[in-house]
Amino acid sequence: MPRTVRDRHGHVMSETSAEALSHYEDALRELLFFRGAVATASQAVLQAAPKSVMGNVLAAYLGLLGTEEKEATAAKAAFTRFTDCVRAGRPTDRERMHLAAASSWLDGDIHRAGHVLGELTVAFPRDALALAVGHQIDFLTGDAARLRDRVGGALTAWPEDDPHYGHLLGMYAFGLEESGHYTRSEETGLAAVERNPRDVWGIHAVVHSYEMRGQFAEGIRFLDARMEDWASGNYLNVHNWWHYCLYALESGDTDRALEIYDAVLHHEESPGLAMELLDASALLWRLLLADRGAGPRWDRLADAWAARQDPPYYAFNDVHAVMAYVGADRIADAERLVEERAAWLVRARPQLSNVAMTAEVGLPVCRALIAYGQGRYGQAVDLLTPVRHRLNTFGGSHAQRDAVQKTLLEAALRAGRDDTARTLLSERISLRPVCPYNWLAQARLADRLGEAAKAAAARARAAEQAAAGAAALAR
Repeated sequence: MPRTVRDRHGHVMSETSAEALSHYEDALRELLFFRGAVATASQAVLQAAPKSVMGNVLAAYLGLLGTEEKEATAAKAAFTRFTDCVRAGRPTDRERMHLAAASSWLDGDIHRAGHVLGELTVAFPRDALALAVGHQIDFLTGDAARLRDRVGGALTAWPEDDPHYGHLLGMYAFGLEESGHYTRSEETGLAAVERNPRDVWGIHAVVHSYEMRGQFAEGIRFLDARMEDWASGNYLNVHNWWHYCLYALESGDTDRALEIYDAVLHHEESPGLAMELLDASALLWRLLLADRGAGPRWDRLADAWAARQDPPYYAFNDVHAVMAYVGADRIADAERLVEERAAWLVRARPQLSNVAMTAEVGLPVCRALIAYGQGRYGQAVDLLTPVRHRLNTFGGSHAQRDAVQKTLLEAALRAGRDDTARTLLSERISLRPVCPYNWLAQARLADRLGEAAKAAAARARAAEQAAAGAAALAR
């Protein structure tokens, strides 16, 4: 077989046959659509060309993207075996940069991996894999500016008729949303979905833009109209259903949110993946903050987290495990996780990205969640206040991290920290004036302060804002 071929964008693919290249292009397409067939296609690349540089790089990335420690460990072992053999070869500059990025991430330095992929994109802006993986790294590290600009800086190098161009628009739309350009995000995301109706990441970006602007009815109608495109058959379906649940909660329909939880977010056949369990935790935690019962769901969810026996790997996941333990009143399990992470920090290599994520944000948030669950609301406020403006550094989106921000507000209200609660509410309402949750919280504060008219006005505004979403759900 020929030792090298070129991909559709002219990049040399070392040690890759024509057959392997075909499988690689298939895998890349499936990755961009978030479909499970990416794993099969990736395996086919290496079956056809075991020494394919990009085939092995792709396999390494796939082992990392799910933030599953066991998969990452297996990927590292396979990648190490490959790199021990590839040193005698001659990968291209682009491939060497991919090798360096994958190696850095496998070694625990996700920030270094993102930096290397950024340099790669400057030199090779039409490398779709570098853009897709780099984009996910920016999401996992909570870097909104890079989430936007990594793709934005490459976009004009792509012809608009390229098969992957629509997916780049979907990525760019999410970066725009996370950096506050909500209308532009919606426009770009809709353009992405017009090109590829089953671009679930593009759909996801549009859903976020509606969430942040309080357009819950629009979001519900958008998801309802495209149900066949996103609701099953992809890695993002549970997460997009979680967004549907957020719309339902803001529209005052807790029952609908729990119906979706039971049917999709977590049930007996759920695979126990971290990326799905954290959505389940985040939804139930919002109900806990609102003093709404979730019944035995908490126990089942806590069992699922405990069964994973996760070592220290990604602080964002740890926080959601603690939510489940606290919600199930398994404080000992939550405290044990915190103690294990604290002990790990003493011996861990400082170059690991998760060290800073855990020390600076993860542990303070976990301790605050435990304090909240035990009714030590003032302590929860004291733990969360110093970290609230840097929560992004342990990853996730604004919508995901809002569970922590709401915990701070709820703790302030319950602790009688009226000045803090007033400040937090002013921030929230100024930023998101259309949000029933914000106005209901404002009403509670007004009640505490004896401001009956202000409380009534806030409740009326909340009801008015929730009505459109409730009507959309009732259709």
